[in-house]
Amino acid sequence: MNNRKSIPPKYAQRFLRWFIRDEITEEVQGDLEENFYLTLKNKSLYRANLNYWFQVLNYLRPFAIRKSTTIYFNHSAMFQSYFKIGWRNILRNKGYSAINIGGLALGMAVAMLIGLWVLDELSFNKYHRNYGSIARLYRRESSRGEIYVNPVQPTGLGTLLKADYSSHFKQVVLVRSRTEDRVIASGDKKFTQSGYFMQDGGPEMFSLRMKYGTLDGLKEMNSILLSETLSRKLFGDMNPVNQVVSMDARIELKVTGVYKDLPKNSEFSEAAYFAPIELFLYGWADLNVWNNYNMFIYAQINPNESFEEISALIRNVMLPHIDDEKRNTKPELFLLPMRKWHLDSRFENGVQVTSEKMKVVRLFGIIAVFVLLLACINFMNLSTARSERRAREVGIRKSIGSLRSQLVQQFLGESLLVTLIAFVFSLIIVQLSLNGFNRLADKEMSMPWTNPMFWTACLAFNLVTGLLAGSYPALYLSSFKPVKVLKGAIITDRFSRLPRRALVIIQFTVSLSLALSTIIVYQQIQFAKNRPSGYSREALISFRTASPEFRGKFNLLRTELINTGVVEDIAESNYSVTSILGWNDGFSWKGQKI
Repeated sequence: MNNRKSIPPKYAQRFLRWFIRDEITEEVQGDLEENFYLTLKNKSLYRANLNYWFQVLNYLRPFAIRKSTTIYFNHSAMFQSYFKIGWRNILRNKGYSAINIGGLALGMAVAMLIGLWVLDELSFNKYHRNYGSIARLYRRESSRGEIYVNPVQPTGLGTLLKADYSSHFKQVVLVRSRTEDRVIASGDKKFTQSGYFMQDGGPEMFSLRMKYGTLDGLKEMNSILLSETLSRKLFGDMNPVNQVVSMDARIELKVTGVYKDLPKNSEFSEAAYFAPIELFLYGWADLNVWNNYNMFIYAQINPNESFEEISALIRNVMLPHIDDEKRNTKPELFLLPMRKWHLDSRFENGVQVTSEKMKVVRLFGIIAVFVLLLACINFMNLSTARSERRAREVGIRKSIGSLRSQLVQQFLGESLLVTLIAFVFSLIIVQLSLNGFNRLADKEMSMPWTNPMFWTACLAFNLVTGLLAGSYPALYLSSFKPVKVLKGAIITDRFSRLPRRALVIIQFTVSLSLALSTIIVYQQIQFAKNRPSGYSREALISFRTASPEFRGKFNLLRTELINTGVVEDIAESNYSVTSILGWNDGFSWKGQKI
């Protein structure tokens, strides 16, 4: 037998001596060795080693584990002491503390504002209760060697899906593919408002919050639902249900309901009214037209269905109902879930790609991280710059028995205290600047004070920021040697100074990058605002002749306006000259490049 190998496993012995209580170490080691040699005599070395490890692990019990040196301290008192020391350091160095807390508060405030903006973008359309089951119908077709994706469909397609595929859809709703600006009037109060024409199932599908009336208010053609804001403009604070309003001074509609204003991060945020689709089509089209593409088709699928399965089922349903020329484009239908409408609805050559909106969201998220990182690095540099002041404290505490781990805890505790104070100030900054930020970003964001998830996120935000900002100072300051410190020699070697130099370089690099990026973006915006538009915009105005009294009387209107001496000339068009809503093809002219 090899005597060198016939000893208890050394790593098990080391592990035992590391955790076992001193007063029972010798006794336990003796018992385990006796058991080891007895097992070795009767069985193999492998079994003896295995049994020794088992016996060592079996002693991992409260009665046998070595008590940490910190066990004699009252943890509550210790943390109170850390808090008092940190608070006294803040009060003793008011100027330094103000700079440190102010810089961290500004960085946290900017990060929180950007975080609110990103959250608002990511929560687009979540206002609607059926968010997870609503989709919009898209059409993929090829033309001139490229594949195009378009959500605008004919009315006949919506009617077909509602009739033949009702077992898969809870609801199918046709909605005019863009907002319609109409003059809504009550008495002498007249307002040009944007709204949608939709089928009667739309209010329920999109879960409008009704203040007055019910969700089935669009069942009659001469009915209208008003937003809370428009209702207040026309009728004040009274209940307007069953009141009559006029649209474009030619159609009288009965108000059947008032819904609460939709938030900015909703697909239908511009809707000041909803009117029946039949009212829009009356007199010139119907719900079974296949050659006029002017509708969005929204569908709410059944709970046991999936968007992918239904998309495969309805892919080719258009083919039997369109002419040969359109059939040659090979139109294929698919459903795009509501969660993808805002940030994931861009297609290139028929393939879904990252949208510009999503790129902006990611960019702003990265900027928020860098701003917070910049604030944390500034905190680190300021903390380590005061190392000489804290060096004697570290030396004295170490010389009287303080462990490095205790010093690390203290410095991290001070960092968390400063972070907490900075966070309180950052909340105040965010609240004071939120209205201006909303105007700038065209949002309706607010601080979710009553949301438990918000406070959970705030707690996590504080911990991460505090630990990130305080980690390097804590490790750096606690590494001082007490003998050198008390002799006044705390000069460190070049390797220990390297992290601080790296932090300074990173701080200047990030700051310079953000400043240059801001300047470039500002110059680009100014260039876009001042670039030549191709026509003179001075003294030009445009207005919509919504009233039927003006239709067919352009020449009369032109003559009368010119005769006033105020108007130089007047022209008319279907849309504004800057609009891209109307288009046609099939035109040709001399010299056209095909």
